[in-house]
Amino acid sequence: MIFRPDYIEAIKPFINQPLVKILAGIRRCGKSTIFEMLKEELLSRNVPESCIIMKRYTEMDIPENITAKQMYDELIAEIAGKEKCYILLDEIQEIKGWEKAVNSLLEGPNADIYVTGSNSKLMSSEISTYLTGRYVLIPVFTLSFREYLDFKANSTLSRRELLEEYICSGGFPIIAIGDYETQPAYQIVNGIYHTVVSRDIVKRHRINKQDLFDRVVKYVIENIGKTFSANSISNFLKNEHRKISVESIYNYLRWLEQAFIIYPCARYDLQGKSILKTQEKYYLADISLKYALMGYNRKMLDGVMENIVFLELKRRGYDVFIGKNDTKEIDFVAIRRDEKIYVQVCVQLPEKSDREVGNLMEIKDHYPKYVVTLNDLDVGIENGIKIVHLSDFLLSSQW
Repeated sequence: MIFRPDYIEAIKPFINQPLVKILAGIRRCGKSTIFEMLKEELLSRNVPESCIIMKRYTEMDIPENITAKQMYDELIAEIAGKEKCYILLDEIQEIKGWEKAVNSLLEGPNADIYVTGSNSKLMSSEISTYLTGRYVLIPVFTLSFREYLDFKANSTLSRRELLEEYICSGGFPIIAIGDYETQPAYQIVNGIYHTVVSRDIVKRHRINKQDLFDRVVKYVIENIGKTFSANSISNFLKNEHRKISVESIYNYLRWLEQAFIIYPCARYDLQGKSILKTQEKYYLADISLKYALMGYNRKMLDGVMENIVFLELKRRGYDVFIGKNDTKEIDFVAIRRDEKIYVQVCVQLPEKSDREVGNLMEIKDHYPKYVVTLNDLDVGIENGIKIVHLSDFLLSSQW
């Protein structure tokens, strides 16, 4: 087991607090392994192993049609007669009505509860009803580049070579921990994708026209990092003689978000300091999802780099937006409490344009401004704007 300390550090402040700790992220991003790490942390605090109760609720691990009441009764029986128990419930969303059972357990004095799930309905209105103010969300992502280097600690490749591998392979732990050639790696990711789509979306939402759904997904993935709307998708499909309502497209996008396949990135008006309702972008939970469905080529690099930087900002707890400054666009405006940074992303600075640096120079505040590139010859400082290599940006402890 390779340790991912950032997640344990994120959980630590909430251990023994009367809150349900919810770890949520796309399937196979490492949530179950984080539970194993949490168990080690609890054992190091002298919690008896008999008081750590781990349950996995995937379809293969539970009896068919188990109810929330049965789950509750089983857990109550396990904690009976024991001192404080630590209850770790993996992939809890498979149990309909689980939030009622967890709320009842939370009412008792001797249960500290942690759950994982692969669907953001974990944080939906049902939970707000039963757990209002009594849960904390800890998002789980695929591997950061720093974590990828930890997984590849025994590799003979240089850091830059490992960056190239990370760009081409993505950050699913199962890929990083193995030594796969490109094609088998994409086959594994394709399997993850189809599991999410078939189990968490098509089956759950009873999608009848899966061919239309698949075409919408392909359009979204082809246009990752570009602005588009449900209307533009509908019009595109009309040109292919396919008919689908804008409402259906909105549903598909929402379900892809709920399954953590995509993340939305709204536009932020830097002058009006407001979030705009139109022309948002979407980014993938891991760039390997794009390769698994479409293959890899270097023409994708600009969008791939944006996706990698977007995820790194999200991992570090920033709210991330596309910046609109009058007619100019900033790739990312990232805000975390009273902190803010601006980031432009490009494979290399264009020779006959100062767009990347120039757009940042027009922002008249003193927050940090970065251009992230893959070209070592571009790096430096220009008019106070830091031009940094992607590797250095991803590995920097602070920006």
